[in-house]
Amino acid sequence: MTSRGAGGGLAGVRVLVGRARHQASALSSGLRALRAEVIEIPFIEIRKPRSYKPFDEALTSIAYYDWLILTSVNGVEALAGRMKHLRIRPTALAHLQIAAIGPATHRRIEELGLKVSVVPRRYVAESVVESLRGQVKGKRILLARARVARDVIPSELRKVGARVDVVEAYETVVPESSRRELRRVMNDPATRPNVITFTSSSTVRNFVELLRGQECPRHTITAGIKLASIGPVTSATLRELELPVQIEATEYTVPGLIKAISEAMVPSNLDL
Repeated sequence: MTSRGAGGGLAGVRVLVGRARHQASALSSGLRALRAEVIEIPFIEIRKPRSYKPFDEALTSIAYYDWLILTSVNGVEALAGRMKHLRIRPTALAHLQIAAIGPATHRRIEELGLKVSVVPRRYVAESVVESLRGQVKGKRILLARARVARDVIPSELRKVGARVDVVEAYETVVPESSRRELRRVMNDPATRPNVITFTSSSTVRNFVELLRGQECPRHTITAGIKLASIGPVTSATLRELELPVQIEATEYTVPGLIKAISEAMVPSNLDL
C-alpha cells in the first residue's frame, strides 16, 4: 500500500485544470509548487464579442456614468483594449466609482491607473449588490461582463433605483480542440485525474458539453474523482448538472481554491 501526498504536499495527486489557456498559469503553478501533477485542458475559451459597438458607445459617453462594475479580469482586459483603441485616457474615467469582484480584478484595474472604490467582501454577484445597494439610487451604472452571465447585478440594482447599462466585453465558448484530449485523459487510467478544478459556472457547463455523447452518465464518468469548486455559485452549477462537489474554496479565489484542494487531499484520503 502506498500513500500519495504524505510529506510532499500534493505529490502523487493528479489535478486537471480547466481554466482558459491564458489564465491557467496561476492555478497550475500554485498546484505544482505543492508538487501536484497538473494536466491543463481548457474547458473555456475567451473570445471577443460579436461586436464592440455597444461597449465603445458606452466608453465614448463615459462622462454620463457614475459607476463602473467589472466582474472579472477578462472584463478589465477588454476595457484596456477598447480604451487603447479609442484613445481614451485613464483620466477620462477618474470621476467613476469602480466596483471590482475579487483581488485579481482589483489589481488589474489599478494597473490601468484607475482607482477601485468597492471590492465586495465575498467575490460573488450577490455581494456586489449588498455593497452597492445604499449608494446607487438614481445613479447611472455601466456593467461590462461576458455575453452570457447571471442577471443578479443589473436586476437587483435596478430594483433600488439605479439605471444600469449592460455591455458585452467578451464571450466564453467551448474550445472544440479540447474535446478529444479531455476524453482521452478521462478514459485512460494512467492519466485519469484525482481532482478536477472548476473556476466558474461556464467551466462546469463546458466540461459537461465536452463530454457529451459519452455512453456513461456524467456522475459515472467522474466516479472516484474529486470535483473542486472555487465557490458557491460554481458549486450550485455543478449540482444543477448532477455532479457532486467534494471540495469548495472558502475564499473564492485561485489561492483559496489551491488551499482547499491541499486541505482536502490529505494522505488518509489517498491510500491505495
